[in-house]
Amino acid sequence: MEARVGVVVEGEQRALNSAHGCVVDRKFLQQHNHTNQSLKQNSQIGTVQQLLAGGIAGAFGKTCTAPLARLTILFQVQGMHSDVAALSKASIWREASRIINEEGFRAFWKGNLVTIAHRLPYSAVNFYAYERYKNQLHSIIGENRRGNTSSDLSVRFVGGGLAGITAASLTYPLDLVRTRLAAQTNSSYYRGIWHAFHTICRDEGFMGLYKGLGATLLNVGPSIAISFSVYETLRSFWQCQRRNDSTVMVSLACGSLSGIASSTATFPLDLVRRRMQLEGAGGRARVYNTGLFGTLGHIIRNEGVRGLYRGIMPEYYKVVPGVGIMFMTNETLKMLL
Repeated sequence: MEARVGVVVEGEQRALNSAHGCVVDRKFLQQHNHTNQSLKQNSQIGTVQQLLAGGIAGAFGKTCTAPLARLTILFQVQGMHSDVAALSKASIWREASRIINEEGFRAFWKGNLVTIAHRLPYSAVNFYAYERYKNQLHSIIGENRRGNTSSDLSVRFVGGGLAGITAASLTYPLDLVRTRLAAQTNSSYYRGIWHAFHTICRDEGFMGLYKGLGATLLNVGPSIAISFSVYETLRSFWQCQRRNDSTVMVSLACGSLSGIASSTATFPLDLVRRRMQLEGAGGRARVYNTGLFGTLGHIIRNEGVRGLYRGIMPEYYKVVPGVGIMFMTNETLKMLL
C-alpha cells in the first residue's frame, strides 16, 4: 500500500515538474519550432527556386523605390566636385522638382535597367548564400546549440556578412555602372549599360570596373549582417508572441526595421563607396587619391561629420518600404514555390 502511494505521489510530482517545465520553456520551444519550420521550408524548395525568389524580391524592391534611390545617390555625391559652401540647403522636394523640370519624370528611374540587371543576381546569390552559410555555421557550432539566442544571433550576423560579401564581389561591375548612370544629371556621358562598360574599360582600364570595391565590401558586409540578423531575430520574436499574425505583414514590418538599422550603422561607408565609384567618371579629374580612410578624412575636413550623412533622409524613405518589400516578396515567393 505504501509503495503504491509512493508511486502515485512520485508520478504526480513528475507530472507537476513536467508541466512547470513546459510553462517555463514554452517561448524557447516556440522559437525552436519556428526555426525548424523555416529550415524545413527552405529544404523543400530547390536551389533554382531559392535563387529565383531572392532575385525577383531584390529587383522588385529596388524598382519600387528607384526614385528615392536616385535621390540618395545625387545627395551623396553633392560636394564631390562643387564648393561645399556654395551648396544650397539639402531639400528632397527641391531636388525632385529639378529632376522633373530638367530631365522629366522618367528620369527618376534612370539606371533602373542596370539596377535590375544587378539586383537579380545580387539578391539571388545573397539570399541563397545566406541560407548555405547559416547551415554551415550551425553544423560547425553544433546542432545542440541551435535555438540558443546568442548562438542564433551570431550565426545570422556572420552568415549575413559573408553572404553580402559574396554577392557584392560577384556582381560589383554592375553596381558601379548603375551608380554612374544614376549620378548623371543634364549631360549623359554614358549612353547605356554597354556603352558605360566599354567607356570605363577604355578610359580607366578593366580595373576601373572595380573602383571602390574595398569600401563596398567593408560596407556591405556589416550592412547585410545587420539586416539579416535584425530581420530574423525580430520575426522570430514577433511570431513567438503573435503566431496568428499575417506572415506577409510580419515580413514587411521586420524588413523595414532591419533596413533602418543597417542603413543608420553603415551609411558613411556607403557614401564613401559611391564617391569612390565616381572617381574619374566622365573624364573628370580625380578628387580622392588616398584610399578609403583618406577619403573619409577628406570628406570630414571639407564637409564636416555631417557630410558623411549627406542623403540620409531619402535613404530612410527608401529602405523603410524597399527592404520591407524585398523580404516580404522573398517570403511570399518561397511559400508559393
